[in-house]
Amino acid sequence: MIRRRLNHIEFALRLSVLILPLPAFGIAAYIRFVSGLIPVISEGVDYPAYFGLLLLTTFAWAIVVEYFDLSRVDHLLPTGNATRRAVVASAAAYTVTTGATFFYRNVSFSRLFVVFSAVALFLLVIATQEAFRAYLESLRRKGENCSRLLVVGADEYADQAVRSLLQSMVIPCSVAGFFRLPGQTPSPACSPLLELEALETMAVEPDADDVIIAVPLPLLAEISSIICKLEHLSVPVRAILDLGPGVSFRNTLFHSGDVTLLDMKATPSEAITYTILKRSFDLIFAAVVTIITAPLMLLIAVAIRLTSPEPVLFTQKRVGLNGRLFRMYKFRTMSAGNPVEGDTRWTTSNDPRRTKLGAFLRATNLDELPQLFNVLKGDMSLVGPRPERPYFVRKFQDDVAQYNTRHYLKVGITGWAQVNGWRGDTSIAKRVEHDLYYLRNWSLWFDIKIICLTLWRGFFSKNAY
Repeated sequence: MIRRRLNHIEFALRLSVLILPLPAFGIAAYIRFVSGLIPVISEGVDYPAYFGLLLLTTFAWAIVVEYFDLSRVDHLLPTGNATRRAVVASAAAYTVTTGATFFYRNVSFSRLFVVFSAVALFLLVIATQEAFRAYLESLRRKGENCSRLLVVGADEYADQAVRSLLQSMVIPCSVAGFFRLPGQTPSPACSPLLELEALETMAVEPDADDVIIAVPLPLLAEISSIICKLEHLSVPVRAILDLGPGVSFRNTLFHSGDVTLLDMKATPSEAITYTILKRSFDLIFAAVVTIITAPLMLLIAVAIRLTSPEPVLFTQKRVGLNGRLFRMYKFRTMSAGNPVEGDTRWTTSNDPRRTKLGAFLRATNLDELPQLFNVLKGDMSLVGPRPERPYFVRKFQDDVAQYNTRHYLKVGITGWAQVNGWRGDTSIAKRVEHDLYYLRNWSLWFDIKIICLTLWRGFFSKNAY
């Protein structure tokens, strides 16, 4: 049974990873306090306090293990991604731990102990992953406890689908046979070939662990009748879902009353990690940056007021999450003109509408600072696709494939497209391509990376005018 075996292996991996803070603390305690390699300055060690620190670290570790999917068997490969996750997860857990010890004044914890335990935890994660990876590779290589599959479908589609399945499975599987559906032209590679009538002889000892339904999109409507023919089999039945190009989903089957729903286009904005973690990060980071830059924003506001009789702030309707309109704030950098022209015209290099101060603000991106208030309000995020004017959204949605998909996420002050140079009067198709990459690969770590790249590359961009 594929799922049962995966669940057993995943449970063992999860349990092994979750208890790692305990041996990590044991290793650190031995090196720091017992081995004699490092002199112990204080007379006694408050072991109960260190036990409390262990409980806190274990709690933080349990959260980051789930968030970074360290207990997912299918995330053990490729090795580089697994190692990167382990590094980030260890750093995140110990950021919480060290932050908590800063407020715990009753005990002074050994800094070397904390460092040793952090390094030990990371090395133990890598060792655990390598052990499970070696175990899975040995299963595949030896073919031990191989799961046998019966495939319903025997055409070219079934052949290709099952080949992909066998290549992607982390546990060894083999095909016991292919059942040809009525009117189906079998593929020569589908062997041994069986007829559906043979199912009647498999009610007892079916010589298979799972039944896999592999039918192309036009035959999905027949799955119900196929399942009826499989009723007398006592093994799990699963279906390979391929809904065609442009449709991807993950963990998106859910129930509403008696109705089962399938998300045809999943979006991270509906995930709890996106809703809570990203929003919390946005609020904290935006509040801190707003406080730090408040004197600068006040100075810019005074400079604008002294050099122009027009309002300090410029507001404009932009398209945000799920296509909803909101008012985006910026420092005014241009002379007030026809609002229709501002809503339908690109800003160009040496644009005559810019003020002298406005040209500097746009070149340094300082005109974007008021968008921190949009982030605090919840209209925007720190990181996401850049918000566009309704006029251009209507124009691009007909000209650029998947353009509106970028509105599945909150729009942002900066984004993956912007840090890669696709901003201003540049290729819209390339911008959308980078926005879609961000949508498919969103994580809090990815947001932090983009913010760091923005600070590194953001000032005096050649396309900022």
